[in-house]
Amino acid sequence: MPTFVTFLTVVAACAVAFVLLAGLWNMMRGGSPNRSQALMRMRIVLQFIAIVIAMTALYFTSG
Repeated sequence: MPTFVTFLTVVAACAVAFVLLAGLWNMMRGGSPNRSQALMRMRIVLQFIAIVIAMTALYFTSG
């Protein structure tokens, strides 16, 4: 179980990083502001999910 939770946490963190970089790339190349805004909102949601996964893992593994 701990390896699965670790895997989920890493996947969630990678998803956050990917969306962050996609949003920054869109802003740097002068893309649509609406797309950048949507990507940054998605990043916030993914960060929340990553934190919930990590905190849940800590809660159940700390005894």
